[in-house]
Amino acid sequence: MASLVQVDMDKLSVTKTSWGQQFRDAMNVNGGDLETAKFGHYIGHALAFFWKVLFALVPPTAIAGGWLTFFVSLLFIALLTAIVGDVAAIFGCLVGLKDSITAISFVALGTSLPDTFASMIAAKNSKTADDAIGNVTGSNSVNVFLGLGLPWLIAASYWESKNLPFTVKAGDLSFSVLVFSVCCILSMSVLILRRYFSVFGKAELGGPVIPKYVCSIFFIFLWIGYLTLSGLQAYGHIKWQS
Repeated sequence: MASLVQVDMDKLSVTKTSWGQQFRDAMNVNGGDLETAKFGHYIGHALAFFWKVLFALVPPTAIAGGWLTFFVSLLFIALLTAIVGDVAAIFGCLVGLKDSITAISFVALGTSLPDTFASMIAAKNSKTADDAIGNVTGSNSVNVFLGLGLPWLIAASYWESKNLPFTVKAGDLSFSVLVFSVCCILSMSVLILRRYFSVFGKAELGGPVIPKYVCSIFFIFLWIGYLTLSGLQAYGHIKWQS
C-alpha cells in the first residue's frame, strides 16, 4: 500500500507521536537530533521557534482517528490567514494603495502561502502532478464558491428580511476578472501543451530543465501582467466601461 501511494513508511510514525513528543520536537533543534544538525538548522529553529511551538498545540493524529488534527489544523490555518490578510490590508492603507490593488496583490499573496506550500509538498510526495495542481484549482473553487457565496447569501438574506435590496457596486472587478480569465486560459493552455509535447517531458510539472524554467518564468510574467493591467485600470490609465 505504501508503494502504491508513494509514501515513505518512516513518515507514518507521526501517528504514534504523543502530544508531549510534539512539544519536545518543536523545542529542540532538528527535532533533538543534534548530531546531524547543521548551522542552518539552528538559524531556522531560532526563526521558527514560536511557530513550531504554536503548531505543536495541534493534537496528534493518534487522537480520534486524525479528525481532531484535521479540524484544529483548519482552525489554525483560518486564524493565521485572517491575520495575514489584515496585516496586508493595513500595509496597503499605509502605502496608499487602493483597496482593489491591495486585495489582488498583498492580501492574495499572503493568503495563498498555505496553498503554495501544500502544492509544493504534494508535488514532492505524489507520483503525479494531480495533487499539486488539483490543490490550486480546488482552493480557488472554495474561495469563489464558498468564500464569496456564503457571505453573499448571509448578507442578501439579512437585507431581504429588512425588505431592502442588497446591492454592491462592481468597481474595478469586471476588468480585473477579464484579465484574470485571459491569464487563466493561457496558463491552462500551457499545462495542456506540457502534457502532450515531448519537449516539455509530457508532464505538467518538471521535465527538461530549459522548458521547465521557461514555463515558470511565463507563469510569473502572467501574474505580473495581471497586477500591472489591473493597477493601470484602477488608477485610470486604462479606460474601461463596466
